[in-house]
Amino acid sequence: MANGEVFDVTVIGSGPGGYVAAIRAAQSGLKTAVVERDPAGTGGTCLLRGCIPTKALLHTADLLEDMRKAKEFGIRADGVELDFPALMTRKERIVKRLSKGIESYLFKKNKITLLKGQGRLEGPKAVVVEGESGETKVETKNVILATGSRPKVLPGMAPDGKAIVTSDEILQIKKVPQSLVVIGAGAVGMEFASMFARFGSTVTVIEMLPRILPLEDEEISAEAHKVLGKQMTLYTGAKTEAVLKTKGGVEVGFHTAEGEAKTINAEMLLLAVGRGPVTDGLNLESTKVQLDRGYVKVDEMMATAEPGVYAVGDMVAIQDRPHPQLAHVASAEGIGVAERLAGKPTEPLDYDRIPSATYCRPETAGVGLTEEEAKKRGYEVRVGRFPFANLAKPRIIGHPEGLVKVVSEARYDEVLGVHIVGPHATDLISEACAALRLEATTEEIFRTVHPHPTLPEAIMQAAEAVYGHAIDA
Repeated sequence: MANGEVFDVTVIGSGPGGYVAAIRAAQSGLKTAVVERDPAGTGGTCLLRGCIPTKALLHTADLLEDMRKAKEFGIRADGVELDFPALMTRKERIVKRLSKGIESYLFKKNKITLLKGQGRLEGPKAVVVEGESGETKVETKNVILATGSRPKVLPGMAPDGKAIVTSDEILQIKKVPQSLVVIGAGAVGMEFASMFARFGSTVTVIEMLPRILPLEDEEISAEAHKVLGKQMTLYTGAKTEAVLKTKGGVEVGFHTAEGEAKTINAEMLLLAVGRGPVTDGLNLESTKVQLDRGYVKVDEMMATAEPGVYAVGDMVAIQDRPHPQLAHVASAEGIGVAERLAGKPTEPLDYDRIPSATYCRPETAGVGLTEEEAKKRGYEVRVGRFPFANLAKPRIIGHPEGLVKVVSEARYDEVLGVHIVGPHATDLISEACAALRLEATTEEIFRTVHPHPTLPEAIMQAAEAVYGHAIDA
């Protein structure tokens, strides 16, 4: 970096919000730098210890489950076993390759300057990077904060990497635990629960709220509970009271929804109780940036109270709702900020149209309003449902469980939401994302000819079910 060099944009954090924002800024002609302190490389939590490694493990769990049922498909595959060390090696190989690709290819291709070390603000127009060789001061016109989040822990349950773990530590374990208790039945908790149940662990999930996957449509959550309950023990409406370390692992005491006191002994406890913002070391007090319970407050354009300082991703608080902590949200926000800084016309992100995706089996995914939320907002709601079991393709691939639910508005027939539990739900939801973006009606969906036999036919027939004439219902 040359002396006196001034950047148009300096991004602190290289996760899916930061590295994507940096690339779009550079593509738009802005001189761009990225600051990253993680010694593991670029890519942030999503790539290094979140979305990508967990999905690599979940894919193996899916393969293992299918291979154990190979006889149903006319394949002899006796003696199929999980090689956990080999799986973990593969996971690391995928992560390292993708992380190196950001740094060695994407940043270099787009002429982005990468500064390794802890970044802190010195007012709104300067970033000091403390690296191995000392401090470097970076002059910059704008700053994008994209430092992400870290797992939350509960009082008296400090992770030790062995008996008590978060999503960070469980990705580094050396063997499959014989038994696993998961506190928290959101996306993270249910993905790991589904994964380790199929790896051979005896899994128990404890959730304080009345249902698993509580952010999903209630019917989708109920269907997921029905199927996942065959793989593991699920307690909802339950309150964890105490966790004690034992010679063999942990002892977890809790009360069920009915008030019954229970105790479970397990080799390992996974805390999956949400994530908190990472803002330590940023020296935000040198600016006018405002915090809300530790999260950085932003307006609809992701601008903080300090002119020239923006924030995206898991670390932010938005105005009218909880901010979704999802990699694709961070990326979309980062692109929006970069394009605005380049003078391009942009629009605020529509958080009603953000897709959710949970990669347990069965997968769940949704976009738009749930039936409950649509009614709460005053819509006259019509709903169509269609089970995967009534189609040929789910039967062919051996996964007929689940359903598609379409929530529509009666007056104009506009699709308000689509919610899926079942095979490849996280892929199928993209059709619904496009439909909502285009303000499609249910009729436009079912008049669109879908290929046969395929899984997306379930979306078409759920749209037909809104009118009461699904062909295969």
